[in-house]
Amino acid sequence: MPVAASSGLVAGPASLDATGAARRSLSDVHLEVRDLWLQRGSRPVFEGLNCVFPRGQITVVAGASGGGKTTLLRILACLLRPNRGEVWVDGEVELTGLAAAAVREFRGRVGMLFQHGALLDAMTVYDNVALPLREHTRLGEAEIRARVETVFTAVGLEGIEALLPGELSGGMVKRAGLARALIGSPDILFCDEPFSGLDPPTVRRVEAVLADVNRRTGATLVITSHHVASTLRTAQHVVMLIDRGAVSGTPKDLLASQDSRVSGFFREPEVLAAIEAADG
Repeated sequence: MPVAASSGLVAGPASLDATGAARRSLSDVHLEVRDLWLQRGSRPVFEGLNCVFPRGQITVVAGASGGGKTTLLRILACLLRPNRGEVWVDGEVELTGLAAAAVREFRGRVGMLFQHGALLDAMTVYDNVALPLREHTRLGEAEIRARVETVFTAVGLEGIEALLPGELSGGMVKRAGLARALIGSPDILFCDEPFSGLDPPTVRRVEAVLADVNRRTGATLVITSHHVASTLRTAQHVVMLIDRGAVSGTPKDLLASQDSRVSGFFREPEVLAAIEAADG
């Protein structure tokens, strides 16, 4: 069933930069998905998915559980290839057809915060964060230490360098994973369910860290989350996965949609309060 679009909202096969009201210049688009198809066994996941991720903004990928949020993130990060379709970076590089060496080069430009942190249990937090620099650069230990200390400060984790991951709280694991994702100064930061399993104060703290990273570095953030209210407090752009496609727009665009499947997703009281708070 086609997804209806309201003013400012883009749905179905029309990509965002091809519509009148929501047209973006090429320089505004960091990542663009074009006519993406993916099937897992007999189950279709995406059928002609189109969406864009604006440069330097925080985009939240929302939608029902099992709707393909993490799958889309894995495709964008070159961890999974679709059956067909294209993913463009800067309008110049098409990711799905890259050779292995080019994929490695692209991954060097991005950071990935995995849902459960993906820290190595036998290594200290410091060594976990320093690992990408030790493996992929020729930096000396003094420069590595300076960079690790900088990202620890950025995510609010001073004084925990010598701890093991098992000694951290859930929120600290998320922030340690974020520090490792930031250590290479990425252009794009992918965050898979960064608020999952956290108590409300910690959710707010992680939200603030992500928003601060975006403001300070200008990186493009792509966040998947089922925690709609918390992500909308920081989202500038939303891609909502629905019916194996997507609708895109600002939180207000989605709330104003004439399609009840879209607007209803955002009409819980907590979500409305989050949108009002963001406007304030």
